[in-house]
Amino acid sequence: MATTLAPDPADRTKDVSQPLGELSADETLKWNSDYLRGTIDLGLLDRISGSVALDDTRLLKVHGMYQQDDRDVRDERRRQKLEPDYRFMIRVRLPGGSCTPEQWLKLDRLARQHGGDSIRITTRQTFQFHWVVKGEVRAMIQGLHEALLDTVAACGDVNRGVMSSSDPDDSALHAEIAAISAGISDEFIPKTRAYHEIWYGDQKVAQSEPIEPFYGRTYLPRKFKIGFVVPPSNDIDVYTQDLGFIAIAGPSGLEGFNVTVGGGMGRTDNDPTTYPRLGDVIGYVPKSEASATAEAVMGIQRDYGNRVERNHARFKYTVDSKGLDWIKREVETRLGHRLEPARPFHFISNGDRIGWRQADTRLFNCTLFIPSGRVTNSGTQQWLDGMRAIARVHRGRFRFTPNQNMIIADVAPEDRPEIERLLDAHGLGEDHVKSAIRLNSIACVALPTCGLAMAEAERYLPDLLTKIEAILDQHGLLREPITIRISGCPNGCSRPYVAEIALTGRAPGKYNFYLGGGFHGERLNHMVLENVGEPAILALLGKLIARYAAERIEGERLGNFVTRTGFSLAAS
Repeated sequence: MATTLAPDPADRTKDVSQPLGELSADETLKWNSDYLRGTIDLGLLDRISGSVALDDTRLLKVHGMYQQDDRDVRDERRRQKLEPDYRFMIRVRLPGGSCTPEQWLKLDRLARQHGGDSIRITTRQTFQFHWVVKGEVRAMIQGLHEALLDTVAACGDVNRGVMSSSDPDDSALHAEIAAISAGISDEFIPKTRAYHEIWYGDQKVAQSEPIEPFYGRTYLPRKFKIGFVVPPSNDIDVYTQDLGFIAIAGPSGLEGFNVTVGGGMGRTDNDPTTYPRLGDVIGYVPKSEASATAEAVMGIQRDYGNRVERNHARFKYTVDSKGLDWIKREVETRLGHRLEPARPFHFISNGDRIGWRQADTRLFNCTLFIPSGRVTNSGTQQWLDGMRAIARVHRGRFRFTPNQNMIIADVAPEDRPEIERLLDAHGLGEDHVKSAIRLNSIACVALPTCGLAMAEAERYLPDLLTKIEAILDQHGLLREPITIRISGCPNGCSRPYVAEIALTGRAPGKYNFYLGGGFHGERLNHMVLENVGEPAILALLGKLIARYAAERIEGERLGNFVTRTGFSLAAS
């Protein structure tokens, strides 16, 4: 239900974007939250319940966490007349996806103390902890602070963590772009002191300057995602970002960026007015204007985004409602000059290069395939113990990829044998990878922790891949790279709508099934089966893979084959 708000004459902060007129319930909540404070501090003191108030759960997102519960035991607890087994997911802000071995050791300790012996690498190059109980949330946040890390704006209606290509060939180029992405992340985090007061115990201090000089009291209408990508790898899936920067390099290094606007994956089942959208390239800016461009584009969304219907509040809907030409002109107006024409670039994949390779610095990088990004000890693969052992001897850095993998970066030649020994000792060598499709797979967390999940994703993907691998092996395609994504709901956290094969959850064991996305994220796929189970999915894949093996053109990717032959249209 929308609420009408009038300006508050007592508010002398002079924040921008003071809202007038109708606002959705979420917008009203932000307006009345005292800049994201709400009653969070009081809710943390309540030991009767493992939860916090509903309004505070919404505000907590900007503090980098979601209240969830263990859905595996929800029904049993209901029968016992107990409240759900509430837990918190805590996500770290890590622009560019990089940390030191010392920071990793601190994260490892926090995971063992508060996070259920697990760290989960996300599709936005950071990590999150599940299973944190309310009484330990503050200890977790303060532990991260000791490691010079925080969770500010890791979720919520603000600029989220800024992504950056994780493994380009040019190390100097990577370092410069990573620094730019980190700078933009720092520039556009909320300036409210609520985070420091609630989690670090700072005193609330009155101030005469604007509390949120950019965001205002209602922040952005919805989350906003920014990413920097270095061709020819589209590892961040730049076209799925609200705002994307495609690096253009010359003989002397980074020159500037092609700019994309309007990408986004989320949709709502049974609501055709919601949809995934790929970003459009609107022009080129020199590298010195990256921050100003981000401010201009986010300012448009702040000022014109839909604050009445939350399902239509993402920037992609602002782009479509205003029109791409209008958006471009408004960006140019705010920059004070016209955008230059986009410069040539090309992508070849959106996956990771697994294994060892030498960088231009003569140091080595080793990219580890971590199934669904889950760093834990399980069976013969002791990821948590193995990475702790490596962090104790590694002298470089760790990088996290948008495909949920980890790079042991900047390894000196003399240090490589010991790291290889530790990898093998913990069952983390390359021999555990069975197929190319597995290397190009992504799953969201889904059940049992995500409250939005309607079906399994992370826990289901390994078994599904084993069955698909059997089909591929029959046709000699086990080493053929194919992108596959699975999400437990239609929101698209695993970026499913650009994959060659994708599933989005509808109910336990039921999925919408998609085919035909681009191998490097350049094309949306199409739904070919709705609300179906595994037998129907595998039957259709069996037909597709047989035809693909027999009829494909040399070098043709599966998604291109589906598009060229019209297979997806015939199947639907």
